[in-house]
Amino acid sequence: MNETQKSIFLIAAVYLRHKRKRRYIWVHETIRARSRHGEYHRLVHELRLDEVRFQQYFRLDRTQFDVLLRRVGPLICKDNTRFRRAISPGERLAICLRFLATGDSYRSIAFSYRVGHSTVAGIVAEVSKAIWDSMVEDYMPVPSTEDWRDIAAEFYHRWNFPNCLGSIDGKHVVIQAPNNSGSLFYNYKGTFSIVLLAVVDARYCFRIIDVGSYGKFSDGGTLANCPFGNGLRSGTLGLPEDTLLPGAEHLGPQPHVFVADEALPLRRNRMRPFPEVSARPCCVLHNFLRRTTGSVRNPPTLAVEGEASALQNISRAGSNNASRDALRVRETLVDYFCAEGAVPWQPQV
Repeated sequence: MNETQKSIFLIAAVYLRHKRKRRYIWVHETIRARSRHGEYHRLVHELRLDEVRFQQYFRLDRTQFDVLLRRVGPLICKDNTRFRRAISPGERLAICLRFLATGDSYRSIAFSYRVGHSTVAGIVAEVSKAIWDSMVEDYMPVPSTEDWRDIAAEFYHRWNFPNCLGSIDGKHVVIQAPNNSGSLFYNYKGTFSIVLLAVVDARYCFRIIDVGSYGKFSDGGTLANCPFGNGLRSGTLGLPEDTLLPGAEHLGPQPHVFVADEALPLRRNRMRPFPEVSARPCCVLHNFLRRTTGSVRNPPTLAVEGEASALQNISRAGSNNASRDALRVRETLVDYFCAEGAVPWQPQV
């Protein structure tokens, strides 16, 4: 072996030795102790002995946590390597649920679980997607025609509103403005947000949602650009055919409708309150529509015995430029709610 070969060999040996030493240098000492002192390996295991505190910590009880882990575990499992052991599916799910339950910063969760804060960011995004992909078909499938009929029947049974398919409303979820986003997320309330647009049924269960629209968009703009709005406009949602209103066969078949607040325009399949309403106490449908759409903003607080009668004494459609067909549907509902569809609590003219 000549001098050149010896030099190359020596350099290679030094490099390999230095690399072996560096193998653990890039993992911080506190993170290396995760399996002994991390929150998942200590506190979470202790909380399993107390059902109430476990549920307060995750907003899920132990059974729900384990069921969820069985469903998403295969989707979020990582392989171990020679350099380090992968974070287990249970710990990854715990990190994601803790973030969703508390809204704590990635950094604070990273310290308590003894992982990197960029690791927390990646886990939250990946596990959230896995939860959606593995559960959406079971818990929030696109309603079929038969599902729409069941929703309409439940609305009539609980709220005295026939042919109603759901309540639509939007919610601005406040966020920190993303870098270089300009005014895209700046809303009329003076904050930065993304929009959650939701359709709920008679039992306040979410049936369709659209999340992520820019905060600068109104509810009407969000609905117009989301898949649900496109399907509603093109007639591809599989809505039931027009049917007779109970006890009012003389009014003829009427379309199934969604109810919304003033942010959405009046359409043939979408009813809404109007800006100008008579001060007379018989304007029940106006109040009904306001209460119904309140079920989207705060479902548990809806307290109405009949979502019906509220279109009386509304003399114009406002500035929404509603079609004649939409106005005809409105007037038909006025007649129905003030006659055959009247409810006992409704003020009398």
